[in-house]
Amino acid sequence: MPKVQIKSPKLRQPNGVFSHATAIEATGRFVFISGMTARRPDGSIAGIGDITEQTRQVCENVKAAIEAAGGTMEDICRVDVYVRNMEHFEAIHKVRAQYFKEPLPASTMVEINKMTSPDYLIEINAIAVIP
Repeated sequence: MPKVQIKSPKLRQPNGVFSHATAIEATGRFVFISGMTARRPDGSIAGIGDITEQTRQVCENVKAAIEAAGGTMEDICRVDVYVRNMEHFEAIHKVRAQYFKEPLPASTMVEINKMTSPDYLIEINAIAVIP
């Protein structure tokens, strides 16, 4: 069974790039991707002060991790997003829409005070099932 986006008429459809629930047959390999930040491969931080550029780098880092595990972004069924400013919601989802296609992963986004670097604006972790 491929990944399926769960929709209910009893729930308002999400404003962002995610689903309320995602179902996937539990066959294959589970991949748990640690929180990815806007750190580039050379160690520098992309887009200091720029949520769009940081989100793009974070998504590229998630993509690199899932591809290294033998999967694709389509295999991701869950993401957790930590942001320094919830006012960036729309800008973040504009970038996410370039990386996540239907059926969309389930997702939670929360605003937090601090990250491991004061220059980070966003961090995303993910769970995937690779067939």
